[in-house]
Amino acid sequence: MAKDSSFDIVSEFDRQELVNAVDQVKRDISTRFDLKNSNSEIELEGDKTITITTSDDMKLRNIFDILQSKLVKRGLSIKLLDPQPMENALGGNVRQVFNLKKGLTQELAKKIVSDIKDTKLKVQASIQGEQVRVTGKSKDDLQEVIKLLRSNEDKYNYPLQFTNYR
Repeated sequence: MAKDSSFDIVSEFDRQELVNAVDQVKRDISTRFDLKNSNSEIELEGDKTITITTSDDMKLRNIFDILQSKLVKRGLSIKLLDPQPMENALGGNVRQVFNLKKGLTQELAKKIVSDIKDTKLKVQASIQGEQVRVTGKSKDDLQEVIKLLRSNEDKYNYPLQFTNYR
């Protein structure tokens, strides 16, 4: 008898890589000529948010670009950043908060399950907390599901990883 194979669809990030990326951005801020002595800072607050505070919106965009490049170099998706509106801070500074996306929302999980069912492949998808488990007899069908989800990743606007493939 063929044993069922499965994998999990999750949305996570490596916290240590994120800490390292933010530390590299801090170093860049202190050494880049256009950002040095500009009273700019970037803070990682737990697993929830990254806050950038600086003197004007041009420097804010520069720091955000540096952050994106450091995330990509460390193998993290820039889709994990959920930018909030820019706001004024004390002393004429500007601040922007980026919430970190971790775990699939219920709406996104339902959308993923619906997309998997629309493929008419012989697989079952079930929502389990903040992840979706896909099971099926054929590993080829599971590979097709992964391929489909990777091609639709822009539609979901969430970083997706596929774990526990057995």
